[in-house]
Order: sequence, then C-alpha cells, then structure tokens
Amino acid sequence: MSSKQIIYFQSLDSTQTVLLPPIKPVVARIEPNDILAITVGSFNQESNEILNFANVNALTTTSFPNTQGGVGRGQPLGYLVDSSGHVEIPFVGQVKVIGLTLDQAGTLIRTEVSKSLKAPAVNVRFLNHKFSLLGEVNRPGTYNLLNDFTTLPEALAMSGDLTIYGQRTNVMLIRETENGRILTRINLLNRDLFGSPYYYLHNGDVIYVEPSKAKATFTDRSVQLVPVITSITTTVIVLLNLLLR
Repeated sequence: MSSKQIIYFQSLDSTQTVLLPPIKPVVARIEPNDILAITVGSFNQESNEILNFANVNALTTTSFPNTQGGVGRGQPLGYLVDSSGHVEIPFVGQVKVIGLTLDQAGTLIRTEVSKSLKAPAVNVRFLNHKFSLLGEVNRPGTYNLLNDFTTLPEALAMSGDLTIYGQRTNVMLIRETENGRILTRINLLNRDLFGSPYYYLHNGDVIYVEPSKAKATFTDRSVQLVPVITSITTTVIVLLNLLLR
C-alpha cells in the first residue's frame, strides 16, 4: 500500500496557506425525550450539589469511553425532556425547553435559577446525542455528541484513526433526516470534505469504513495458509515423537 493511499487531504497546496469558505453546523434543537446535562454553578455549594447530582451520575455512565472505545452502555441519567417539552429542575420546577438550542435553554434556565440563587452560571449539553463508528477503525463504537461542532476528522480521531487497511477514499456516512435516510460516500484524501455538509456530525450519524482490497487479499492468504501450517506442524510433531522413541 503506497503513501498516496493513506495520506489525508492531499489536494491541499503544501506551499501556501489556503483560506476555505466557512461553513456553519446545523444547530440542534431540544426535542421530547432528549436527555440534558444541566450544570449549575453558584456561591451556594449545597444547592450546586443538589442541582448537579444527576449530571455527575450521567457523565460517569455515558460521557467517557469504555474499554471498547465507545460510550458506556448504562442508561444515561441527567434531565429528561418530557413529552410536553419540559424539564423538572430543583428549586425551579418545570421549564419548557422544547424547540430551543442549548444556548437558548441555558439562558432561560439561568433566568429561572437566578430567582433562587445569586449569579448562577448554567451550562446545558445533550447526553443522548451520539454517533457511531464501524469497520476499519482502531476503536469502533458509539460516542457522545455533546455539541454541534464535532467534525468528521475529530470523530475519526476519537476512534483512534483508521487502521492501515481502512478505505480512505470511500468512507460511508449514514444520516437520518426528516425526508428519509441519506447514504453518502466521502473521500478523506480530498480537501472537499471541509466544505461538505457532512463535515459536521449530526445526532445519530453512522460512519462505516470499508476494508481495502489489500486486507481482503491478506485475509484470504491467511485463511489458505492456516491448514498448511497446521499440517506441517502436525507432521513435525509426529516425526519428533518417532525419533525420540
């Protein structure tokens, strides 16, 4: 396998800086059944612990990779958005967050919490938004998508990058939309990715890296060699037993 088959973004000019036009990620909005991490910081430590207790448990079970590289399999805790679009927050009660962005929800919750706590800092993140990596990556699995700015290269880095046998010119991305399921192919060797609508990941994206023909050939040869090696080993053992008698 040559270096041209594994070096990313080869169409970038190596002799000068290139300014690419900016692209904006699609901002996710809160929906019923979303699970939110709502972190509140204030001068009242006791209140902070009560408000943030669910988040500590949720982050422990869902935000950090397990031994397989993906997120933990436990049920995420945090704050559940009910069917009417509300979350139940201690000291505050129900707050309607459906249809809001994370920033908008943070501003609204800060306003409500300010009625009980002085100058609180509020941060809101999704806990149930995820993406999955399959195929020829070093750590396949499902990973948390905590914000709207996670890119495809970052996702591949989370998985430990592609293996040497990963097909870099034909990475499949599967995305669910309101109009149906999109399946697209991405060439990681080309800089066009930086202007692609698939540069930023969406909740539920699935990325599949196909094995190259080189791996298929290697695997086929290995399968063919196994019985030959086994036969030779058996013959050697039999001969040694006969000679040592």
